Amino acid sequence: MDSVTEDRLLDGRLRLRQPARGYRAGLDAALLAAACDAADGQRVLEAGCGPGAALLAAAVRRPGARFTGLEREPEALALARENVALNALADRVDVIEGDVGRRFSHLGLPPFDAALANPPFFDDPAELRPPAPEKAAAWMADEGLMGWAEFLLKAVREGGSITVIHRADRLADLLSHLSAKAGSFQVRPIHPFADAPAKRVLVRAIKTGKAPLQLLPPLVLHERGGAKHRPEVEAILRGEADLPWRVQRPTRARIPPRGESP
Repeated sequence: MDSVTEDRLLDGRLRLRQPARGYRAGLDAALLAAACDAADGQRVLEAGCGPGAALLAAAVRRPGARFTGLEREPEALALARENVALNALADRVDVIEGDVGRRFSHLGLPPFDAALANPPFFDDPAELRPPAPEKAAAWMADEGLMGWAEFLLKAVREGGSITVIHRADRLADLLSHLSAKAGSFQVRPIHPFADAPAKRVLVRAIKTGKAPLQLLPPLVLHERGGAKHRPEVEAILRGEADLPWRVQRPTRARIPPRGESP
């Protein structure tokens, strides 16, 4: 195995061993973990968990839920298992070998209550050459985005949730692939700056859901000329805030009848 670093996430609450070179945990994994809203007692699967950044961050955030990571790359699989032990989470986090390119039924597991995924952003080798060979598996999806959607749809029970972070310009494809068996879509755009187009989207779908699509308020990462991240983003990275899916409806002001003092 190549050289490995040990890093601290969630304001030091999570230790993560990951390759010094290649694909490393970043903002996408942090946002995906913050978007996990699993309730106590629920079972959550992360497809393609890598060394476990999103998987373990979600587990720390949701101490009442149980988590399973699925990973096909041997080195990433070994690191994920090391990280489970390093953070003393073996009682409710498991990491198994498996490939999204194979049917979910091959795992021999019952469907989960929720599934998380940060699929590789590209599925056409002619579209982009990965910046380094060691990043190829994280950047190129052999199965294509449709293959990931099909796997996730099989991985959750009816009424279960699927949460995905992906490129904003693939939103239409992602919705199309998931809509075969899911609905009640919620979409949260993620903008680098308030005046710049979204580069990422967080998408949540409910298997067999029927509610209308909701476009949620965007998350803006940076202020031009300001700190590295906006305060609300820093709070997410420290684990002090989540990315909720429940929409807070404004309270209507009561209009007093004529002649009554307000």
